[in-house]
Amino acid sequence: MKLLRDTWLIYQQESSLMFRSKTLILFSMAQPISYLVLFAPFLKSTLAGQGANSYADAYRIYVPGLLVAMGLFGGLFAGYGLLQAIRAGIIERCRVTPISRIGLLLGRALMHVTLIVMQGVIITIAAIPLGLRVNPLHLLAAYGMLAMMALMATSISYDLALMVRDQNSLGMMVQTTSQPISLLAGVLIPLSLAPLWIRDLALANPFAWATDGIRALFTGHGGDDVVWQGALIITALAALSVVLSSKLFNRKIA
Repeated sequence: MKLLRDTWLIYQQESSLMFRSKTLILFSMAQPISYLVLFAPFLKSTLAGQGANSYADAYRIYVPGLLVAMGLFGGLFAGYGLLQAIRAGIIERCRVTPISRIGLLLGRALMHVTLIVMQGVIITIAAIPLGLRVNPLHLLAAYGMLAMMALMATSISYDLALMVRDQNSLGMMVQTTSQPISLLAGVLIPLSLAPLWIRDLALANPFAWATDGIRALFTGHGGDDVVWQGALIITALAALSVVLSSKLFNRKIA
């Protein structure tokens, strides 16, 4: 109970700070909205072989990849906030309080998860006038997978931040790894269009499984095996990443 209470307290504090920064929220939405409006229309002819006979079909294929990209990039850059909190002495001051260190980390992570899911909701709403139609239950399941993805990416970012303790080094590591991971996840163009060797390589990428699962939900194939497989893989890895981050946090913030 104490861990839940401490996590909730930190989550409330971080969320209140986030919602005060309207500029941050607006600018975080600029890139995905521009991709939604400017990039997706090119996909109708590109994805014709994937069953995209209309712009609505193209958005059902493209929007899930965009959500995964937001979860991946938004989560991996979360480590900057942790480094700023460490340098500002916020983490140091929290150490002298009875707050659980795991709750201190998890509360911050869940704030980022909330922001990413909110962005996903906004992107989905913005795509509705463009023709997107999704089963509400499938949409909720997709948001659940997005939340697990964001939690895993955020925990990984915290691990990197705690190990390097430098914003420049963190930026280089995130930029270097996030691009190939996103490409191998098929976030912009489905991996079914890729050569066989890339599809085989993508099998080791958990974000690719999540992308396929969310894409199946958006296209009305909620009963496909890839849905439960993607959900299982991403949830298990999210739980594992949180445990590893908590141990590293306890060791580094001594």
